[in-house]
Amino acid sequence: MKTAPDRKSPKKFGFLLLNDFTLISFSSAIEPLRMANRISRNDVYSWKTFSITGEAVCASDGVSVNVDYSIDNKNALKDLDIIMVCTGRQVEKNSTKLLSNLLKSMNQKGLALGAICTGSYILAEAGLLDGYRCSVHWENMTALASLFPEVAVSRTVFTIDRNRITSSGGTTPVDMMLHLIREQCGTEISVGVAEQFIYERIRRAEDKQRVPLRHVMGHQSEKLVVAIELMEANIREPIRQMELAEFVGLSIRQLQRLFQRYLSCTPSRYYLQIRLKRARELLRQTSFGLEEVSVSTGFVSRSHFSKSYKEIFGHPPNRERKHEIIETLQEPLV
Repeated sequence: MKTAPDRKSPKKFGFLLLNDFTLISFSSAIEPLRMANRISRNDVYSWKTFSITGEAVCASDGVSVNVDYSIDNKNALKDLDIIMVCTGRQVEKNSTKLLSNLLKSMNQKGLALGAICTGSYILAEAGLLDGYRCSVHWENMTALASLFPEVAVSRTVFTIDRNRITSSGGTTPVDMMLHLIREQCGTEISVGVAEQFIYERIRRAEDKQRVPLRHVMGHQSEKLVVAIELMEANIREPIRQMELAEFVGLSIRQLQRLFQRYLSCTPSRYYLQIRLKRARELLRQTSFGLEEVSVSTGFVSRSHFSKSYKEIFGHPPNRERKHEIIETLQEPLV
């Protein structure tokens, strides 16, 4: 890993919008900053928007967004802490030698660099993620890792590695910005922002993107994918294995072989893990009691639920909730 300057928490942001950028990801990055200013009653954060030419940029949904400056405006760039590259579909078409040189110049001048959604590709193409960890949308993880072996591509929802700040896509920039806001303004402000957005669970940097099984499996086993989708859709009242096999047109033995071949476990074990992961989400994101959580995830008794939970996660479910409370009060949102 290469050495890099210590990370300074950014307060003055520049957002570089490239053609076909994802509007929801851009909004998810900028809105928490606005709300933090409102709640703190202080202009802690400021931001400017840029495009390559200074002209309006069209998002992937067809909405045209006006920007403040062109990316080569030195006066506008000089007082920023970070430039966030905002992209979306067909990111390769936006990667040019001119843009790479501009980003390299910013890096040499000490400006931190960030990316939203597929923007990590732009930084990687310029060689500015070599030796760094980064996040990128799950659809692009395999390609990015293959094209740029010096980049440590992560499945995490966002990554902060020294002076590189990257997030995957969708609404994950909200979590990334809430982390920064907590570092700079404290828990009360960051929680206040989350509450204003009715954001019930703040994801942490170690939280992984949920990659759809169809993307992982491709067309290797459509019946396995259908079986798992049925499991995920029937958590409160689990389907019996015989019924599951009949629905996808397999014998129980054939179903077991599919799970063992592709997932290295039995169908019942995989189903149990799905249900317990849902239980953990309920414990972390709701105020449901243990009895209600166990019923909602298909367990016939609270004792069976607690025993199964401890077997999978290494601690009982009541400790999970206590851990989350302590973490919310004391630990940074990482």
